[in-house]
Amino acid sequence: MKPVPRRHIIVIGAASGAGAPDPATAEGPDALRRYHVFHDSPLQHVEWDAILRVPRGAGDTPLHAVAALDTRLAAEVEHTLSAGHFPLVVGGDHSCAIGTWSGVHRVLASTGPLGLIWIDAHMDSHTFATTPSGQIHGMPLAVLLGHGEAALTAIEGTEAKLRPEHVCLIGVRSYEAGEAALLHRLGVRVFDMDEVRRRGLAAVFDEALAIVRNGTAGFGVSVDLDALDPEEEPGVGTPVPGGLRRAELAEALSHMRDDPAFVAMEIVEYNPCRDRGHATADAAGALVDAIAPLRPNRD
Repeated sequence: MKPVPRRHIIVIGAASGAGAPDPATAEGPDALRRYHVFHDSPLQHVEWDAILRVPRGAGDTPLHAVAALDTRLAAEVEHTLSAGHFPLVVGGDHSCAIGTWSGVHRVLASTGPLGLIWIDAHMDSHTFATTPSGQIHGMPLAVLLGHGEAALTAIEGTEAKLRPEHVCLIGVRSYEAGEAALLHRLGVRVFDMDEVRRRGLAAVFDEALAIVRNGTAGFGVSVDLDALDPEEEPGVGTPVPGGLRRAELAEALSHMRDDPAFVAMEIVEYNPCRDRGHATADAAGALVDAIAPLRPNRD
């Protein structure tokens, strides 16, 4: 039997807190590195790279801070993926997704579009014209789809980084009319929690994978830990009751573990100040363990 090459996961921290009302999410990457929640396996090597922070002098406004950090993050993700490794971005608030997926898009653009599964309690699809809060962590998916502030949509090129037909959301249960209207107009598939409960996460995930694989050069997954139920995982920036269970999400993610088209992953919104006994940190580790390739059968 031909040996399976050992995959190298490079963890890139994004200490982003300027896009959220509680800046403690910026402490998430340091805490997760300190807690050693990401593990090697026989077929998967996990190595921490840098934890990126807002450059000095760029934090005068949240918009400048987010744009500066995401520009650095996009370049780091691009470098990691181009080197043949699997980028695992750990936030920080979800505004870091602009940098993560702009970097992945840049690498894949010459061969085809990028697919993305967005697992989140929220839609994160506001612009400054629709947001009631003004918080940028509620905008990254809209930005990646080409809508919003030019300082953000122009990172790694002015073109949209995602096409609506290659994107889907799972776990949504808290949103406002403006962002819902944008996603509806664009035709983005949204699997809210009512549908997940009705059909089961396994069936929903199968459909989501079909969406992000169809006609794309590769796909990724962005996991906001607030997609999980805060009764089980309290350490998140904006908890919403009634979410996914850790075990069921890990099982769903395990279906992608040997898929060569699965090129990058992101886990965001860990807030160590709200966690209990590292429960939510351990959940982040369990989700990464779930994508570890299976050891080949040597019989």
